[in-house]
Amino acid sequence: MTKQMKHKMNLLVTLNEAYLPHLNTLLFSVLYHNPDTYFTVYLLHTSIREEMTEQTKVILGTSGELVMIEAEGHGLDDAPTTDRFPKEMYYRIFAAKYLPEDVDRVLYLDPDIIVNDSLLELYEMPLGENYFAAASHNGKLVRLINGFRLGLERGTPYINSGVLLINVKLMRSQQNYEEVFEYIKRKKKKLCLPDQDVISGLYGKRIIKLDTYVYNMTDRLYYYDKILGQHRDVEWYREHSVIFHYCGKNKPWKEDYSGVFGVFYQETLARMGLVCESERIAENA
Repeated sequence: MTKQMKHKMNLLVTLNEAYLPHLNTLLFSVLYHNPDTYFTVYLLHTSIREEMTEQTKVILGTSGELVMIEAEGHGLDDAPTTDRFPKEMYYRIFAAKYLPEDVDRVLYLDPDIIVNDSLLELYEMPLGENYFAAASHNGKLVRLINGFRLGLERGTPYINSGVLLINVKLMRSQQNYEEVFEYIKRKKKKLCLPDQDVISGLYGKRIIKLDTYVYNMTDRLYYYDKILGQHRDVEWYREHSVIFHYCGKNKPWKEDYSGVFGVFYQETLARMGLVCESERIAENA
C-alpha cells in the first residue's frame, strides 16, 4: 500500500464475464474520486476466468487488490433468473458466508454504477444492529404494491440492491441461510426483482435508508422529479450525488441510451483513455 493511503475500504461485486468491462469503468471512477483510500475488491463469481481480470488488476494498480472468490450456487437451483438477473445477483445476500473472517463490513456496488465523490462517509456510517444500509427508488404507490406483493409489514422499506453497505460481522453471526432458500422457494412466483425482493422481504426491518439523491441517483428519478416540477440541472447533481446508478435497461454504453447522467460515464471513459495513453507514452519513452 502506498504511503499516502489513509483509509482502507472493502468493496464487493458479483457478476459474470460479460460485465467485466463495466466493472473496470466503475473501479476507475471509484479510484479517481477516492485517491487516499486503498481498496480490497472482492469479486464473488461462478465461472470467471482469472486471465479475464488482468485489465481490472491494472486499473487497481497500487491503490487496491482484486480477490476472486468462487461461489457455489447450491440451494439456488430453483431461484428465478433471467439474462438481466443471473444467479450471481443472489450472492450479495450471502456475503457473510463467502467473505474472509476478518471482513467486518463491505460496500456492495452494481457494475452499472459511476462514483462521483468520496465513498468514505457512506462506508464508515454506524450500522448498529442493522444488516444493511440502502436507498429506495420507489414512490408511495409502488411501495404499496411491493408491500402487498411480498407481504411486507407497514413501514418496511423496499430498497434498491445496487448499493448496499453490508454489516458482514453481524450477519455472519446471525444470518440463517436456510431461511433465505425457504423464502425464495415460498415466494418464487411473486419475485420480480429477485435479490432486492428477498433483501426487502426478509431483512426490511434491519435496513438503514440512505438518501437516494446522494447514494443511488438514477435517470428515472431525474425525469420523475422533472414531471413533478422539481427540476434541477445536471450540475446540481454533480455537486450533490455521490453515486449514479444506471439501473434498468437504459445503459450509457448502449447506442439507444436516452438519459442525462451518461455524461458522468463518458467523462470516466475519457479519463481512462487519457491514463492509458500517458502510460503507453511512458512505456515507449
